Amino acid sequence: MMRIKKGLLLSLSLVLSLSLLVACGSNNANTNENAGKVSTGNDEVKELTLFIDAPWYPVSEWKGPIAEKITEKTGVKLKVTVAADDRQLPLMISSGDLPDLIFTYSQIDRLSDSSLSYPWNELIEQYAPDFVIDNTRIAIHTMDDGNFYTVRNSFATQEEMAANKYAIGSDGNPGIAVREDILNELGNPSLNSVEDFVNVLDMVKKKYPDMVPLIMDKDWIEQYFLQQFGVEALLDGWYERDGKIEYAIKQPEMLDFFKFMNKLYREGYILAENFAYTNDQIDDEYAISGKAFAHSHTVSIADTDNAKIKSNGGSHTFKMLPSALSKDAKIVSTGLGFAGTFITKNNKDPEASIKFIEYLASDEGKKLTMFGIEGEHWTWNEEGYPNLNYDPSDADFVNSNGIKWWYLYNDGITEGLQGYVPGTQKTQALLERKQITQYKPEIGLIQTQPDSEEKTIKTKVDEMIKNEKVKIYLAGSEEEAIANYENMLKTADQLGLPQLVDWANDIYQKKKELFIK
Repeated sequence: MMRIKKGLLLSLSLVLSLSLLVACGSNNANTNENAGKVSTGNDEVKELTLFIDAPWYPVSEWKGPIAEKITEKTGVKLKVTVAADDRQLPLMISSGDLPDLIFTYSQIDRLSDSSLSYPWNELIEQYAPDFVIDNTRIAIHTMDDGNFYTVRNSFATQEEMAANKYAIGSDGNPGIAVREDILNELGNPSLNSVEDFVNVLDMVKKKYPDMVPLIMDKDWIEQYFLQQFGVEALLDGWYERDGKIEYAIKQPEMLDFFKFMNKLYREGYILAENFAYTNDQIDDEYAISGKAFAHSHTVSIADTDNAKIKSNGGSHTFKMLPSALSKDAKIVSTGLGFAGTFITKNNKDPEASIKFIEYLASDEGKKLTMFGIEGEHWTWNEEGYPNLNYDPSDADFVNSNGIKWWYLYNDGITEGLQGYVPGTQKTQALLERKQITQYKPEIGLIQTQPDSEEKTIKTKVDEMIKNEKVKIYLAGSEEEAIANYENMLKTADQLGLPQLVDWANDIYQKKKELFIK
């Protein structure tokens, strides 16, 4: 028996020795093969450079629990540079001095070029064959060369939104808040239509002559009321009727909108100087100090104003008007998403980069990016939304922890779920908006190219509209407002709008075929 045991021990030692020799040989043979690949666990972490083309971006360093967890999962960390201004990236593109990755919303078309960026479809085929992107997103981002070079975040299809009850969108939607205490003093008059709202503004003007009935943020003057009149785009956008594309200023409902805005001015419900504000804090000061009855901004304005009023020791409160204040209210979303990430031709490790994006695009990656660390920052509610352990409107907390802003790949569903906070006025307003929203991303694909004739025409038309619309708003009579509107249309045609519309219809007919399933 002793001889048998010694023999077994000798055999085991021989096997272990041979295994060590094989392992050493294998490590030496694969040293070059594994160089530059993503390392995880205790191995070396790969650093990639990222340029964020947004001077306003609130995070500028790869730090905090979210960034650390992403690095743990991918073996990648980022060396981040945030743009100093809007001109920096175009200059970098011209010089060829590009980082590994670029995150941008303004240079999507320019960077979607095989001389500047790697096509995602080629990198996915070579390095990440399990990375699946749906056909709609591919259709939106496929260029004339047949490749797609990025996928924007913040996008969701009509079907995705319908299937996710609690995905309700973000703060980037218009809303109007009104003073609750004054409504009570006025006997809580009805607020179920645009006409009701105008009647209340009139009551406020008469009873509180020193108060501005309606103050408007300089960037959110038109959006809410355009939608109440059923206008399907902003003044510089496209709408579709019966399969044909036309410019928004020619939509039949547009004149009713302009006449309404002119009436607000002529009746003294809004200030003429509101259209000349260059400071986006002036409207806030009116609302918070108690000098305004209604405040036009975004869907979060009541919650935001109320928090500021409370912190300043004030006592009045605001509540949101219904998102649909009219039977004609309509919202058409033509958005293609917000920003996308590009893997440049200067990238030192395309494989690590596309696998990094693949993780961010996974369900785990999207939730980590947008909600935080599960169990610490949030838990999943069986109803289908995250129970957040923090206020997503608390910018200091969100930014310091790195929540949301590393959404180099995400979608409108996950981002929309982060905005669902039961009991808030913002959430209620977004739920109401969701009920009347249609999604037409194919219209969003009508985009003029840099240095093109169409771009030149559109720039001239839009600049003209920007100047002429104020003349309509501030007209001394309805007849004058109508005449100014008709002059706007005539001038647009003289600047080449019919030619631009013909071009847009050609593009639309081609692009909408991409969405045929």
